[in-house]
Amino acid sequence: MIRPLDNERCNRGITFKRNKIMRKQINNLIIALAFISTLGCLVGCVKKEREKSRQAQTVTSSTTKEDKEAIKQKQLAYLKEHEKEIVDFVKAQSPKIESVQIDWNSMVIEESGNGTPQGGGYNLSISGKINQLENTKFSVDFYLEDQNSIPTIKKMGMLNDIYIEENGGWKIFS
Repeated sequence: MIRPLDNERCNRGITFKRNKIMRKQINNLIIALAFISTLGCLVGCVKKEREKSRQAQTVTSSTTKEDKEAIKQKQLAYLKEHEKEIVDFVKAQSPKIESVQIDWNSMVIEESGNGTPQGGGYNLSISGKINQLENTKFSVDFYLEDQNSIPTIKKMGMLNDIYIEENGGWKIFS
């Protein structure tokens, strides 16, 4: 037998529905608070790590500069030891080259880009002039595994031709 709803039974149903909705809202609020607190912790951790790395960089930067300068001097010393081989290599590029003047202060190390994400190593180049002519230029290149490597004559080459300036423009020296 079905009894008609009285006020008391009707109110219990409404109260039950309200409680169910209230529980969902509370659960959603708890989930939102947990998410926000987790996010806050992550941001705090990242900031601490960045600060630590900045402090570490500050401490090591002075020693790194000294190390880089020492490595550069070793690289330059190697090139100066092999000056004759470098001069002979440049002279071999053209029979018109009688003398080679290397500018030892022109040494540059650059990262090689070979079209791959890991790159292609490093290139050490040193420039100079030929035949005592100020309007000439050349560059001898050495492949390096990394920027701290010492160059080797076995990996010497010229990525560019020898140039002479004529009529306001650079032309290949021949």
